[in-house]
Amino acid sequence: MKTSLSKIDELGRREFIANAAKTCLGVGLMPMAGSYMHNSVKALVPGARHAKARYVIYLNMAGAMSHLDTFGPKPDAPEIQGPTKSIKTSADGVILSENLPKTAQHMHNSAVIRTCVTSQGAHEQASYLMHTSYLKRGTISHPTFGSWIAKLSGEINRTIPMNVKIGGGGGSGAGFLESKYGPLPIGNPKAGLANSKMASYLDDQQFGNRIAMAEKMNVNFTGQFPQKKVRAYTDLYKDAVKLMKSEDLQAFDITKEPQEMHDLYGTTNFGQGCLLARRLIENQVRYVEVTRGGWDTHDDNFNKVAENCADMDQALSALLLDLEVRGLLKETMVVLTSEFGRTPKINPREGRDHWPFFFTAFMAGGAVKGGTSYGQTDKIGRNATEGKSIAPADLNATIAYALGLPLNDVQYSPSGRPFTVAHKGEPLFDVLA
Repeated sequence: MKTSLSKIDELGRREFIANAAKTCLGVGLMPMAGSYMHNSVKALVPGARHAKARYVIYLNMAGAMSHLDTFGPKPDAPEIQGPTKSIKTSADGVILSENLPKTAQHMHNSAVIRTCVTSQGAHEQASYLMHTSYLKRGTISHPTFGSWIAKLSGEINRTIPMNVKIGGGGGSGAGFLESKYGPLPIGNPKAGLANSKMASYLDDQQFGNRIAMAEKMNVNFTGQFPQKKVRAYTDLYKDAVKLMKSEDLQAFDITKEPQEMHDLYGTTNFGQGCLLARRLIENQVRYVEVTRGGWDTHDDNFNKVAENCADMDQALSALLLDLEVRGLLKETMVVLTSEFGRTPKINPREGRDHWPFFFTAFMAGGAVKGGTSYGQTDKIGRNATEGKSIAPADLNATIAYALGLPLNDVQYSPSGRPFTVAHKGEPLFDVLA
């Protein structure tokens, strides 16, 4: 297949991808697909060597997604699996839940880690650990993983922040790092970046005069308190003004996308958030997180998971296909996971309860060894029978390594305590190409 594809001309490749879009997603990738075909499309096959990732799109399934009904089914244990069936994927030997038929078509470019584990069984604490690699403490605020990436990876686009969070999520922002490394929050992706335009009653000169006046009033304060956090807030205002006046602001405006693209991703907030994430990656934003809640399925698990997956499956598969068509998948790592999993035992309310012992993480694209399923657990999902347990710090270390970040680079908190991007996590090289 790969050999045949490499022999056809550019037009042939465009037709192939358009047909693939119809097959995988049930829609056409529209006539303009050829206009953003930067590179020939080539599957990221197992064992292939690729450049390290430059960008991360992190899809946060808040509320603890049931791994058994999504990326980690156990078809040989019907009393645990319940009514959810498993299906084959585009990768030999890798199965997913029937709730993910579109994503299954992309497993040749993807990997699933089936032995993720966490020490926290409550949502807030587990989400904090997943986002920071550290346990939540009352005495310190740790930087989120996106803030670490913004700090250590360096800017590419000097106008747009390097860390954007769409739809909320866990963690604590920049923590003890400078404020400019914290996530730029976007609540509603359809509304774009809020408060990003100059007030209608001001002209450029009036606006400039107000900024100059504010800087003049702050001179004494910034001189008296020369700490980096004070300087960071000053820089933050300057960066905000720079973005307001830049054409890069259009990156946040998904109304500029054709209707076909909106339909491709799905018109839900999560689908449109994934579309916005792609636009931001195109504009060289290092880290974009998109959150989808609603996974706390203590009751009616199977119906609720199926409903959630209809949205998630469409958006995720559209994102993977769109990135691949644009030539961006090889340098963009897409990660999807949640703070913990759900119990193998089905409770009397047809629900699944909290299960921190083992759950799953999905990875695709840049630096990922496609067609990989790592690890396996016993029948009840309590012990690993293949592979090792992967803690949040290990998952973050794997992403950081793929990005080329210095895992041993030490940043100090205000009290002088040393911290690193992924704590004591070790990269899982089995899922990296």
